[in-house]
This record gives sequence, C-alpha cells and structure tokens, in this order.
Amino acid sequence: MKVSTSSTSPRVEEALSHTQGAVASAREDTVLQVSGVSIRQGDVDVLEDVSFTLAQQRFLAIIGPNGAGKSTLVKVLLGLLVPNRGHVEVLGEAPGACPQRVGYVPQLKTFDRTFPATALELVVSGMRQSWPARIRRDERELAQEALERVGATRLMARPIARLSGGELQRAYLARALVRKPDLVILDEPATGVDFLAEHDLNHLLEDYQRDSHATIVMVTHDLAAARHHASDVLVLNRQVIGFGPPEQALRRECLERAYGHVGHDHDVVIP
Repeated sequence: MKVSTSSTSPRVEEALSHTQGAVASAREDTVLQVSGVSIRQGDVDVLEDVSFTLAQQRFLAIIGPNGAGKSTLVKVLLGLLVPNRGHVEVLGEAPGACPQRVGYVPQLKTFDRTFPATALELVVSGMRQSWPARIRRDERELAQEALERVGATRLMARPIARLSGGELQRAYLARALVRKPDLVILDEPATGVDFLAEHDLNHLLEDYQRDSHATIVMVTHDLAAARHHASDVLVLNRQVIGFGPPEQALRRECLERAYGHVGHDHDVVIP
C-alpha cells in the first residue's frame, strides 16, 4: 500500500492557495506602500514615521500647512530623495525604478518661463526625459494626442513664454500623460492659476483616471478640491495626522491638529 508523505490535506492546500492568491492580488493592486519613512535635513525632522498604503485607481489628495513635508514626500515617491529610515514601494518597485509608468506635474512657480521651447517640445520632453533637438513623427503624434486630451491642441507651436498659467498647466499635464502612466503625481498644480483652470484640471484628471484606471496623487492647499474630487485624503504635518476618505480625514479635530486652527480658509471641514 502506498502511503502519502504529504502532511497537508487537499482541503488545507486549497485554502492556502486561495490565501496566497489573495495576498498576491492585494500586492498587485497596491500602487504606493510607504512604511515608517523619516527624513532629517540638518537639525530638522521634515518627515517622521510616515506610513500609508494606496491602492490602484484611487485619487489621493495630500494636504497640510506650509512646511509640512508635502513636497518632500513627493520627492521620495519620485525617487529623488532617499529616506533616512523607512521603506517605499511605487508600483511594486523602488521609487524611480519605473519612470515610464509615472507621470509628474511639478509646481508651475518653479519653472523658468523664459526657456526657449514650444508646448510641443515640452510634451515630447516627457517621453525622452530630456529636451528634444529634433522631434520624430511618432513623438509628434503622441504629443498631439496628449495635448488634445487636455484641450490644448492649439498650443502645440506656441512658445511656453507666451502661455498663461492655465495654458502652461495644461501643457505640463499633457507632458505627464503622454506615456499613459499608471500613476500621476502632481505637486500643487493649481499654484498660479485661476479657479476655472483648477476646476478644469480636476475634471481632466478624473477623465484620465476613468479611461486608464490610473492612480492620482495630488498635493493641494484646496480643501474643497480634496473634499469633492479625492477618494482618499492624507493630512500631513511632518507626521500623518489623518488618512482615509474625505469624510474621515477632513474632520475638524484632524485639521485643527494639522493647522493649529480652523478658520475661513477651511470652511469645508466636516464637523
């Protein structure tokens, strides 16, 4: 008689297989995994033990006062800054390991508007990660498609020095979307633009997310935008003050801990 040497029954093996499959699926669905991240610059703790997880096809708004470490966190996610402590995974890889899957829109106020380039060249630079000396036909077609998506086809040949704040914002968004990324990160994209331009940006992001199933991460000072457009809100002031759906993270006590007050600028708080 043949005796089985397996100590695990078929039913247990099946349960283990299902569990392992569920864990693997959860890992695949995780876009950002930030665990215990701390950054110290000189004598200042810029970020302290920051941890959160973000799943696929979520829209995360990161809010907090000036100096809260929001832009520093963005640099960590982009792989531009290495934490002193902690671990970060972006799309299952180390930050910066898969730049073709990540689109980035920087703060417009940091950009040199006198740089001699057109909106088309700006968008193509998002594919090459450098300024193009000559644009290939396939690059032109992809850039035109991206500009069309953000309603800025007419800007293709216009020098960026002649673009308004809202127009430059659209061109930068096209640059971020041209490679159809799985993750789009925006660092205060509404800085220097009017309300209508900001309103258009939020809807363009929602449209792209619906069509591509991408994940959006946006640093913003606009609590109303966070309340109405984000699926998740991270309230940051060096540490994680709150994280969760807007109705949870934007409660009065959470914002008071982050900002030290709740005044007229924060009139969208949930009691």
